Amino acid sequence: MNKIWTTYLKGDRVIWMVCLILGMVSLLAVYSSISSLAYKYTQGNTLYYLFKHGIMLASGFFIMVLIHKVNYRYFSRLSQIAVWVAAVLLLLTLLLGVNINDASRWLKIPIINQNFQTSDFAKIALVAYVSRMLVVNRNNLHSFKDGLLPILVPIGLICGLILPANFSTAALLFFVCFTLLFVGGIPFKHLLAVVGIAAAGFVLLLSLSSVAPDLLPRVETWKTRLMSFESGDSEANYQVEHAMMAIHSGGLLPAGPGSGDSRNYLPHPYSDMIYAFIIEEYGAIIGGFGMLLLYLIFLYRSIKVSNACERDFGTLLVIGLSFLLAFQAFINMGVAVSILPVTGQPLPLVSMGGTSIWFTCLAVGMILSVSRTNIEGETVKGKKRVKRKSYAVA
Repeated sequence: MNKIWTTYLKGDRVIWMVCLILGMVSLLAVYSSISSLAYKYTQGNTLYYLFKHGIMLASGFFIMVLIHKVNYRYFSRLSQIAVWVAAVLLLLTLLLGVNINDASRWLKIPIINQNFQTSDFAKIALVAYVSRMLVVNRNNLHSFKDGLLPILVPIGLICGLILPANFSTAALLFFVCFTLLFVGGIPFKHLLAVVGIAAAGFVLLLSLSSVAPDLLPRVETWKTRLMSFESGDSEANYQVEHAMMAIHSGGLLPAGPGSGDSRNYLPHPYSDMIYAFIIEEYGAIIGGFGMLLLYLIFLYRSIKVSNACERDFGTLLVIGLSFLLAFQAFINMGVAVSILPVTGQPLPLVSMGGTSIWFTCLAVGMILSVSRTNIEGETVKGKKRVKRKSYAVA
């Protein structure tokens, strides 16, 4: 067993263990929750979806293993190309993408006939690019024009292209980039300017959508979700109401795999609402708190990895990617327990998905690449990073 850790799975062992546990939970939860979908599309063949999901998870972990062996400094160079490739893909998605649930978020990969959510790639590319630019422009960060503006342009472009089809992803990505700007040393007055620019741009888009509804066709969906969340309208909040029913029937202690009934009435118990389904079968203590604890451990260990890194780029990259994954998980959980309005964010490494699993594993692999380099030591010593005094995490 020790040979596996020292030869194949290098880097932070706790992060590896958390990911492996999440993968095992995913297989159990997806197989248990998939019966309604299987009877609808495959004549009750639940093994079809289990096999398909297992293939995606296994290939995702293979990607994770491969990526964590790459020197993370290559990600800095690749981000210069990746961020503009992402912008082109997002534009193509808006114009030619596959429309599912009134949202154009996917491009179809012809060879494997698999839908590809381009925002998954764009999130990683932008986080890596912003991390790089904060290092490259470190001597000009006091200047809005020379230091911040070259970073804001790609942030605005990528988030703006994601926004029409996926508001929650655009908002999450902007929050992560804003966090990177703060940690990276952008002056506070410039951070306030960023918030002001983002707010003004969003208001402008909403105003334009009222004049030209085709510009942002999902604005009405956003409004409906927010209004139903505030009013507690059970008819409009069908998903959340049934998620709460599943959580309530789960109780505190686990009933065991296969015991959940919500698979028959809960919308998407294998993806968006899988957290509620897990609580129903495994109870609030193990299923609810246990899942939350796993993501908190992942975030904590990732921050430790970032603090141990000798290069600013590695520090910022790990912070950005770990915040992206952890807060995506917190949003998914918040929706299931009715703390947040419905967003459609999957639970990383747990929800049944296609290429989203691959990109989640890619992001974790990049974090583990930094961790592996920390343990093995830099081949070329760089300058020690300069951190804000307020950013002190063990």
